Amino acid sequence: MIPEGPSPVTSSPLQFFPWMSPSPGIGSPFPWLWELKPEERGLWLIRLLVACANHVAAGSLENANIGLEQISHLASPDGDTMQRIAAYFTEALANRMLKAWPGLHKALNSTKISSVPDEILVQKLFFELCPFLKLAYIITNQAIVEAMEGEKMVHIIDLNSCEPAQWINLFQTFSARPEGPPHLRITGIHEQKEVLEQMALRLTEEAEKLDIPFQFNPIVCKLENLDLESLRVKTGEALAVSSVLQLHSLLVTDDEVPRRNFNSPPVSKTRVLQMTQRTFGEWLEKEPVHIYNPSSDIASSPSSLAPAPKMGSFLAALRALSPKVMVVTEQESNHNGPTLMERVIEALNFYAALFDCLESTVSRAPIERQKVEKMLFGEEIKNIIACEGGERKERHEKLEKWILRLELAGFGRVPLSYHGMLQAGRLLQTNNYDGYKMKEENGCLVMCWQERPLYSISAWGFRR
Repeated sequence: MIPEGPSPVTSSPLQFFPWMSPSPGIGSPFPWLWELKPEERGLWLIRLLVACANHVAAGSLENANIGLEQISHLASPDGDTMQRIAAYFTEALANRMLKAWPGLHKALNSTKISSVPDEILVQKLFFELCPFLKLAYIITNQAIVEAMEGEKMVHIIDLNSCEPAQWINLFQTFSARPEGPPHLRITGIHEQKEVLEQMALRLTEEAEKLDIPFQFNPIVCKLENLDLESLRVKTGEALAVSSVLQLHSLLVTDDEVPRRNFNSPPVSKTRVLQMTQRTFGEWLEKEPVHIYNPSSDIASSPSSLAPAPKMGSFLAALRALSPKVMVVTEQESNHNGPTLMERVIEALNFYAALFDCLESTVSRAPIERQKVEKMLFGEEIKNIIACEGGERKERHEKLEKWILRLELAGFGRVPLSYHGMLQAGRLLQTNNYDGYKMKEENGCLVMCWQERPLYSISAWGFRR
């Protein structure tokens, strides 16, 4: 256990490791750490990461810099799970520190280019490497099929229209209906025009093969800027909404608090953190860590909801369209806490499990795995930790909060399809997805790696 004594936010992380030199010199100042077992080295990384995050939260730049320097000798984007995690968390913490100098931060990021093909590729790789999206699509489609039984005109609003495979499966199910397929219209929303063009091309081809009357309505915009009038819902259409890892972006608020001046005296308060995630959690249970928390009064609790005006107005407008079913898939973690340390600890647990499941599914060498970790998970981690206010888009919340938000907006829970859950279970069994599990919770579904919940799926209907 990290010793009591001087506040962990005002003293160097090296106080816990007096044999470590603050100067790296040539090579690693502590080569003996490389001789430790991976689990032991992982524990040192956790200690250093949390200590460093404490310093960043408290505004102690010098000590945070020393911590980052020490971690850099152990972290690696192509090492074991904890080494990879540490590489992306230190990058995020450093990015947050740099924002204290806006000119420097902008200059270092001014030439970065966002590649649409790369964004499409990394989403497809995540779909292929992990079963979570496949499971979400199966459950979503079956919920839509059952809600649309007997309907002749079906309109689906896809809030993140980027993966044709989801709807191709639905086409096949609709085409097998005894009464024939419905007239199907999909409104696809995405901020990249190229993504929607590929969706339209692929889905139109498949609909023609199956002789399904089909229309694709592309809307190029961010979800937060969506005008629901542009959805053009027609009289007589049965409406369904699919939201896969999208709704949390509407939780964005301009909630940025004034940044603490570096080296200003922090108001320190410590609390012991308890973790339960498999490997990562076992280490932390053995080694409780103290974390910086400027105010326990504003810490998030399961029953409290952060204000989200955009979410409230969006759900109200959506409810006014009277959808027969809306299926929501979201990350099962609270990355929307008001304090940095809350988000750091939650994110460490969540992404350690995601990196762990990739470690068990894909070998370390493939470039595909590195792309998913860097371009998808790494960017999410950076947004959760380095950003505040309107820049912080990855505001994931747990199922209990989504239930509360949706019920307050006038939606009622719809039990998920038993047949859909059977299909999802068969997918895990037939593809040898060992370690992946599904749990039913309050009529909803939680997808887990081992016992750690990672994603939730819930179905909702218009409540009169």
